[in-house]
Amino acid sequence: MESVECVVAGAGVVGLAVARALALAGREVLVLEAAEGIGTETSSRNSEVIHAGIYYAPGSLMARTCVAGKRMLYAYCAERGIPHRNCGKLIVATSEEEAGRLEAIRARAAANGVDDLRLTAAAEARAMEPALRCTAALLSPSTGIVDSHAFMLALQGDAEGAGAVFAFRAPVEGGRVGEDGIALRVGGTEPMALRCRLLVNCAGLHAPRLARALEGMPAAQVPREYFAKGNYFTLSGVRAPFSRLIYPVPVPGGLGTHLTLDLAGQARFGPDVEWVERLDYAVDPRRAESFYAAIRRWWPELPDGALQPGYAGIRPKIVPPGAPPQDFVVQGRAAHGVPGLVNLFGIESPGLTASLALAEHVLRVAAAAR
Repeated sequence: MESVECVVAGAGVVGLAVARALALAGREVLVLEAAEGIGTETSSRNSEVIHAGIYYAPGSLMARTCVAGKRMLYAYCAERGIPHRNCGKLIVATSEEEAGRLEAIRARAAANGVDDLRLTAAAEARAMEPALRCTAALLSPSTGIVDSHAFMLALQGDAEGAGAVFAFRAPVEGGRVGEDGIALRVGGTEPMALRCRLLVNCAGLHAPRLARALEGMPAAQVPREYFAKGNYFTLSGVRAPFSRLIYPVPVPGGLGTHLTLDLAGQARFGPDVEWVERLDYAVDPRRAESFYAAIRRWWPELPDGALQPGYAGIRPKIVPPGAPPQDFVVQGRAAHGVPGLVNLFGIESPGLTASLALAEHVLRVAAAAR
């Protein structure tokens, strides 16, 4: 049986950041990815937003790593020349009831260390974005957008430059944990048995299933997975008259149907929240009806027929519909008792923003997992 010091299962943005951090720390790293390349699932099916850290529970791992990761990501992109833009966003209220909730959002953001949000009256918000209709808004100047694929390529390059090795079409199908290391069964085009001293389970949507497939991992410590599908629609035949991201006041389960921009200025709307039982990335054109209604609350001039099905992503939830919001879970030996194993569960948005900070946290948990 071949041996390697560290295996990272999953080459999404967080797996890539973890592999980079481990390799830069001088560890021997092998990244095993079931797909044919990096970032083919959740990491490539999102809004590419650099989140400020506004909405998450104060003190949560999600809040801490988002706020720290935002600063790290802006610095990393600037240093590496990765396309990004600090465009800012407006959180818009379209009723007096919603306007009354903006101060609570600002207070929560401040509790997370995000102290740059500014309440704006409707007239000021319309001066910034003339096509906008609202009763009040919060301006978040530290929100931005990033070319997520370029970011992931840079992480991969750093990891490989520090000695990490990548194997694609190499799914981890299961294994056995013990005091002498973790024995893995790797499938794919070249099946093999492999032993490692450290396994970091960054398998995203498949992380709970992988954890359950490890003999010796306590089943009670593995959360059930739930899939929250987010559908996106794009604009056809018209250009969105906005220069900032536009978010409504949040709704249960997500941040509402919002407008994001890519680096070319093209608009996309979403995601909505559709709970599904299996992975399915098809966008039902009939869902556009609810998008029109939601968007026209703050952009009443959206033309009929302008929305076209775009793409869909699926959030790796570990709580069911209607449950309180989840936190990121980075689970080491202190939680499950297994030496050399770190599981990452529920790494949904803002995982892209938080990735560099999450990787540093994983290193600390891994050091205690030996």
